Amino acid sequence: MARSILVTGAAGFAGSHLVDLLAGGATRGDPRNDVQIVAWRRPGGRPLRELNHVRWDAVDLLDQAAVTAALRTHRPDVVYHCAGAPHVGRAFDTIASTLAVNVRATHRLLEGLREAALSPILLLPSSAMVYRPSNDAIAEDGELLPANPYGFTKLAQEQLAIRARADGIDVRVARPFNHIGPRQDPTFAASGFARQIAEIEAGRRAPEIVVGNLAARRDLTDVRDTVRAYRAIVERGAPGCCYNVSTGCAPSVQEVLDRLVAEAHVPVRIRVDPALFRPQDTKVVVGDPARIRRELGWRATIPLEQSLRDVLEYWRGEIQ
Repeated sequence: MARSILVTGAAGFAGSHLVDLLAGGATRGDPRNDVQIVAWRRPGGRPLRELNHVRWDAVDLLDQAAVTAALRTHRPDVVYHCAGAPHVGRAFDTIASTLAVNVRATHRLLEGLREAALSPILLLPSSAMVYRPSNDAIAEDGELLPANPYGFTKLAQEQLAIRARADGIDVRVARPFNHIGPRQDPTFAASGFARQIAEIEAGRRAPEIVVGNLAARRDLTDVRDTVRAYRAIVERGAPGCCYNVSTGCAPSVQEVLDRLVAEAHVPVRIRVDPALFRPQDTKVVVGDPARIRRELGWRATIPLEQSLRDVLEYWRGEIQ
């Protein structure tokens, strides 16, 4: 019998790449992927595209009755809860909506599973922002002390999910560090740089890239590697366990920008705008991926250069 897999936030950045991964395996006849995929998106939004083995549904995760009814209809065996507010910087100004999307929506989903008497495997993508900032690579036993509002919402989300194990839900937690790739919102650094370059190449803006803090260092994983990690945690991870999804390396934002500028078809200038600096910006964010490598055999395979080229090509296509 085919398994039913639910992906929330399926039209978002990581969610859309996860749907691609799951649907691609099903199309190729991979026996692990004899699945029926239900992809939830926000009401009023549009699915990215139609895919084999994928059914798109519009479900408001803050509407308890709608969530419970949809869960009773599809009765998923696996849930990837990718829906959420993803932006660290914006959370300083939008804490109420970030709490609603990250915490209240997770509560609604867990309550819906309980009301529908379902006990699926639940993959919760949390965040590296739950950890106390450190200049060293952070392992899963690092101190949990978020330095920003976004991190607090993700830690609350984790605690809600772990408590749901008492209802028989097999919860596994991923703690992804920064991930990049095509389709990422341009408010994130690499995607924003790439879009500006594409606009310059197309003659739509002056040959100048406006940037914020270039000294920060971030552990960057390609989103396509990130969602492979999510699938590995569902397939081989331990119940109740947390896994860092990271590379163990942290290039500077300056290095990311330099690599993108080197790929530009026209000369560009760089201008630093202090207004783009985040409050309490963390200098270094780097993860220790030893556990996920040792226990699940996962490691990032797509090099940073390829990720950045793909982001730039994505924006060239969008702009043109």
